Amino acid sequence: MSEKIIVAQMPGKVLYRDGDYAVKEFDAGYSKSDILNEALNQARVEENTDLNIPKIHAVQVYDGKWAIVMDYIEGVTLEKMMAENPEREDEYLNMFVDLQRTVLSKKVPLLNKLKDKMQGRISQADLDATTRYDLHTRLDALPKHYNLCHGDFNPSNIIITADGTPYIIDWSHATQGNSSADVARTYLLFYLNGKKELAEKYLNLYCKKSDTAKQYVQKWIPIVAASRLTKAKKEEERFLRGWIEVVDYQ
Repeated sequence: MSEKIIVAQMPGKVLYRDGDYAVKEFDAGYSKSDILNEALNQARVEENTDLNIPKIHAVQVYDGKWAIVMDYIEGVTLEKMMAENPEREDEYLNMFVDLQRTVLSKKVPLLNKLKDKMQGRISQADLDATTRYDLHTRLDALPKHYNLCHGDFNPSNIIITADGTPYIIDWSHATQGNSSADVARTYLLFYLNGKKELAEKYLNLYCKKSDTAKQYVQKWIPIVAASRLTKAKKEEERFLRGWIEVVDYQ
């Protein structure tokens, strides 16, 4: 490898640029199965869709640390563009929703099932047995779909290149499941980032463009909040528990 330039630092991992490649290097002790699953998710999306995503070139070990080597995408995140150009928020939000709808229209049959993942996360959550039972029952009753769900679809995971092409990054949470579950997760992510008004505007726009009942997406919110609780930061727990306690939306 040539000289590594740090692009981003995240808990347990660092993203470097190495020429035309991006190298996501994981801390020693990071779950090997999680690393390999992330690479496999991204490879499956790459092979089964025409979405613009970084292509994986290698999964290797550098200095005792696992790393995923993929294309480096030169550009600016949609999050930064929205922050720097607030007057264009509606334009960017439309782009964001259209891109998410494109992702959700795809099928990647070999990905893990979203419902299975959520059922497991709810079982592990620090919640009383009655609440867990209620969440399991409600999740089981919701329709089973098999759409491509990104799992962390937010403006920071979209890179816009110089010619205006959007690339979607970070496929570590990709599954196949119900589109509205992925939308509910994006809605919560806006809230967690302190963007309540943008969260509501996003949800209204998505439901209008996709002709989806807002109440249907809202049914997923407590379930999505509970599934995120197992890996939530301390400062997120109170917020997520608040959503879990919302029994129903009528």
